Amino acid sequence: MIAPHSATPSAAARTVRKAVVPAAGLGTRFLPATKATPKEMLPVVDKPAIQYVVEEAAAAGLDDVLMVTGRHKRAIEGHFDHAFELGQALAAKGDTVRLDAVRDPARLADIHHIRQGDPLGLGHAVLCARHHVGDQPFAVLLGDDLIGPGETLLSRMLEVRERYAGSVVALMEVDPSQIHLYGCAAVEPTGEADLVRVTGLVEKPAPGTARSRYAVIGRYVLDPAVFGVLERTPPGRGGEIQLTDALRELAAEGTVHGVVFSGPRYDTGDKADYLHTVVRMASARPDLGPEFTAWLKEFVAALEPGGTGDAGSNGVRGRDRAA
Repeated sequence: MIAPHSATPSAAARTVRKAVVPAAGLGTRFLPATKATPKEMLPVVDKPAIQYVVEEAAAAGLDDVLMVTGRHKRAIEGHFDHAFELGQALAAKGDTVRLDAVRDPARLADIHHIRQGDPLGLGHAVLCARHHVGDQPFAVLLGDDLIGPGETLLSRMLEVRERYAGSVVALMEVDPSQIHLYGCAAVEPTGEADLVRVTGLVEKPAPGTARSRYAVIGRYVLDPAVFGVLERTPPGRGGEIQLTDALRELAAEGTVHGVVFSGPRYDTGDKADYLHTVVRMASARPDLGPEFTAWLKEFVAALEPGGTGDAGSNGVRGRDRAA
């Protein structure tokens, strides 16, 4: 068993305050909904998906967030800005609950925006953040992956970064039949149950060739050394600059660790997963879950042989129509 890399970075070098959220994709899997609306702004219950990601970063103490967007993503900028007219209208009505909900996105963190001129891949999107991040370590959070509320995955990754320097990736064990859909990590144990050293990475390995069941999910804490590697990383799978390829080079130097996450993770990357996410997160909400799951059970029962087939046909209440 090999012990984790035991570098002792200075306090300044190991403090992570900045997060990067790549959000420049075209969202073609959700057309026509994403023709004019960014995929990241599709609602998950009552908040856009990207707000959950920024809330996660803020909860982990990251108070400086850079959104890497495209020219068709102005709605994201607007969502995290102040809405004075709407705020005034809600205040005049005395609707403090909705007023707080409207104000919350702009209060989460100091939020910045930069555009990725060309869609050249995740690695290129991260490289676009270089001038904003500078020579400090930083977190990257992908908007397709939502981590369950209250989970401390990102905080654990920041802790690992402070202890061992280098870069840290989030990993989940997946069924071998699914590993080809992810970046796959080869790992060595460290003596801690949820911590491994990453010795190799492959982006979406061919079926039957994966070296483990550890899939890379959309959370990273990266050493600034990644920028130099990305600059010389040629286009890889799909003709894009892959962050996985750059991390593979760093892993070969023994400076990449993986935190193994087993908590709830929600995927909004395609239509089926998005629907699963909305149902699961709505069911977990104390204000919505009991009523929603009761209706859901009736709906599912109606789909079974012998069911009525019309459960929920009157499920929209008048108060909901007026909201």
